[in-house]
Amino acid sequence: MLIYDDELTTQILDAASAVLNRPRFELMEDLGTYLVSHPNTESLRRLLRFGGVTFVEFLHSLNELPDRARLAVSDLDLPELDLRDQAATEFSLTCKSSIAGAGHVFMGILRTMADDYGALVILEHLGVSKGGGTISISLVVTEFSEGRRFNLGVQL
Repeated sequence: MLIYDDELTTQILDAASAVLNRPRFELMEDLGTYLVSHPNTESLRRLLRFGGVTFVEFLHSLNELPDRARLAVSDLDLPELDLRDQAATEFSLTCKSSIAGAGHVFMGILRTMADDYGALVILEHLGVSKGGGTISISLVVTEFSEGRRFNLGVQL
């Protein structure tokens, strides 16, 4: 939970990609999955689940996520997020960040959160552009499975 220069983050991602012989963007998606699925990071999952009762409500809360996260961790600098409705079940999420490929982290987060809500979605990363990237989100079934249990209060 320390603050590092973006260039150091980029170097670490590139080094991990080379050592593991995996594309950098795959590692970034795995990082997003880890951030919301590992027991050590349960607080982040809880912060995200406060975004809504359904997956669609959660999606619509993403525009405010950086501000909500700063309430919990004042010096946290999340990418700027812009969710757009394309149709009733079609969305696009643009992630603007100084770290190339940050949208891939959100691919992992979105995949995991869809599962958390029990929704079936199709995600497609539409490419990385300078300072950001866009994800296409197609909601296939809102209640595909039961989803993970979530309680407003912390479990002791």
